Amino acid sequence: MALSAHAPTARLALVGDRSSAVRAHVRVPGLLDSLARHDGLPVDPYWIPTEDAELPGALDGFDAVWLVPGSPYRSETGAVAAVRAAREGGVPFLGTCAGFQHALLEYARTVCGLRDAVHAENAPDAAAPVIAPLACSLVGHEGPVTVAPGTLAARLLGTDRTVERYHCSYSVDPAYEDLLRAHGLRFGGTDEEGRPRIVELPEHPFFLCTLFQPELAGDGTRAHPVIRGLAAAAVRHAAERSAERRVPA
Repeated sequence: MALSAHAPTARLALVGDRSSAVRAHVRVPGLLDSLARHDGLPVDPYWIPTEDAELPGALDGFDAVWLVPGSPYRSETGAVAAVRAAREGGVPFLGTCAGFQHALLEYARTVCGLRDAVHAENAPDAAAPVIAPLACSLVGHEGPVTVAPGTLAARLLGTDRTVERYHCSYSVDPAYEDLLRAHGLRFGGTDEEGRPRIVELPEHPFFLCTLFQPELAGDGTRAHPVIRGLAAAAVRHAAERSAERRVPA
């Protein structure tokens, strides 16, 4: 559906434990404001603590879900539940940094059948965590990402190579990459060693996760293309819901 000149305001769930100490959390409101001013994409954000995201129906009525950085989350269960609600409900979803990690954790548990899959940050003694410590921490680092052609990431970024900013120490263990691919997850971008830095679900209206933090790009006055893509998908979702409500029973 093409966006009209008078796009409806989309309701965006920002799932995470909001803190002024997390730079990404401080930046997000200004980036969302810029989407309306510069891109004609009005988004109304609501912060949802991970503990609240555990509750049934906590994300009902939202047009998009963004699982924001800031791990360890107060509730891993809530973070994973937010991913599943958006994935299974066809609601546009973005996961960045810890959001990337927990999206893969949810996918490993629910789709790949690894019910005991764990995140090493929350289970440091686990023998084979799906989300494991990186050999070299990426906290405060920038690095190149090669973008796979024909992917959602390539369409949004408009390039086959980008340099992005990180603030993380965990990612998917390489031992599980083939299993995730075999169950439908696409690696839309990789680092110089071929490790996934962007993942997406081709059959979903908009499901994108980045290990890097697009909210830290630039000077904070304009949204990164990934964030703009989420906002556009959210506005489309809002428009579709509005059209459905106008159809006579």
